[in-house]
Amino acid sequence: MSQLVIMQDRQAVTSSLQVAESFEKQHKHVLESIDRTIKDEPDSRPMFFETSEPDSYGRDRRVILMNRDGFSLIAMGFTGKKAMQFKLSFIRAFNELEEALKPKLPTNYKEALLQLVAAEEEKEQLQLENKILDQRVSELEPKATYVDEVLKSTDLMVTTQIAEDYGMTAIAFNKLLNKHGIQYKMNGQWLLYAEHKGLGYTKSETTKFKKKDGTEGTSLLTKWTQKGRLFIYQTLKMKGVLPTMEKTKLTLIESEREVV
Repeated sequence: MSQLVIMQDRQAVTSSLQVAESFEKQHKHVLESIDRTIKDEPDSRPMFFETSEPDSYGRDRRVILMNRDGFSLIAMGFTGKKAMQFKLSFIRAFNELEEALKPKLPTNYKEALLQLVAAEEEKEQLQLENKILDQRVSELEPKATYVDEVLKSTDLMVTTQIAEDYGMTAIAFNKLLNKHGIQYKMNGQWLLYAEHKGLGYTKSETTKFKKKDGTEGTSLLTKWTQKGRLFIYQTLKMKGVLPTMEKTKLTLIESEREVV
């Protein structure tokens, strides 16, 4: 027979499976008894906890955990000499586990002093570990965040420059912005969708170039303002796309937390 009573969330409990096995009953009948008890006595609901366990085929099956009071309600209807023996076994198991959970009170001054010293040492150790973790995280943080980098600059930027922040080529980055509804391409130029126009995100500059026949031509080049760069950052962040410096920061912090 498996252990009658176990620890769950710092509470002594047994399961409907264990009760069924111990009292030689079908599990479904034990579950029905619990359901009737909860229905008839709604105040008993906190005594029972729904969970699941795999059966012999690996399929999840419904299992109910119960504390001492819940077990007492269910076992109350079990009769016979053998049932009484099992009730006593469960009660002893509950008593033993609950007794083990109780804090051991000191019986003399020396024991009290030792417990106090041990508690203080544990507290100091936790405080030290937290300070070490905080220091490691602060050491790994970049001196400036990506937003700081954006806000301290006033220059116009071409897409290639912003794409480098994300470790991407301009072609791939333009496609990404198109995918997320920021811009579209017309006549060779990337333009903002209507809902983003007039908000100061971009500026178009006229550039001159030499045609094959030697004559001079002009074209429009879209450049991003720092406001537009910040808009891109905020939009992509909501999609789970981060600049390289932020991805690196998160990776390092997570790695340090796992180590500690």
